[in-house]
Amino acid sequence: MFQLVCEPTSQSPAKALRIAARERNTTATDLVVQGLHHILGQVEGTVRSVESRLHELETQLTTIANRPVESGTDDGSKQRLLQLEQKTEAISQRLAQLEGALAILSKRSSGGSRRQSYNYHPPQLELQAYKGENLAKRLGVSLATLEQELKNQNSKDFENWCRSRDPGSVGWRYGSDGLFHPIK
Repeated sequence: MFQLVCEPTSQSPAKALRIAARERNTTATDLVVQGLHHILGQVEGTVRSVESRLHELETQLTTIANRPVESGTDDGSKQRLLQLEQKTEAISQRLAQLEGALAILSKRSSGGSRRQSYNYHPPQLELQAYKGENLAKRLGVSLATLEQELKNQNSKDFENWCRSRDPGSVGWRYGSDGLFHPIK
């Protein structure tokens, strides 16, 4: 249980809430939700904040990623792990796009006043090699287009072509193993 007391001072209740949240290492939204749960009890249909859930997912994915790989791991498990990494990267990029859109909307709605907002910056995941189908999806082209560009361009031009279409401006190179490898 917690108690948030706003004594008569020159600071606003919103500022007091942000200060209390910072002291408790949480968000102001979570403090408000906790206060509502304290007053109303557990209400059916309420959910945890997005920031809390994202933090939990990030912790779980980091735990999975740091788990030692067993020598007997089969190709199916490796493929599932690769797909999970690719999906996580896609989600991370989409989240960054949404944050950008929210920041723009926040600036427009604030009417010129300066507001400080919470920006979530997920850890940058190291890209793995992609199959042609997966890279084509990432670049927003068909597999046939990807293969045609690979065939018709030299490696440097293909890398630049990929970089111009990649959401993270990453260049890609085709390897002897039949996979496309990221070039930073």
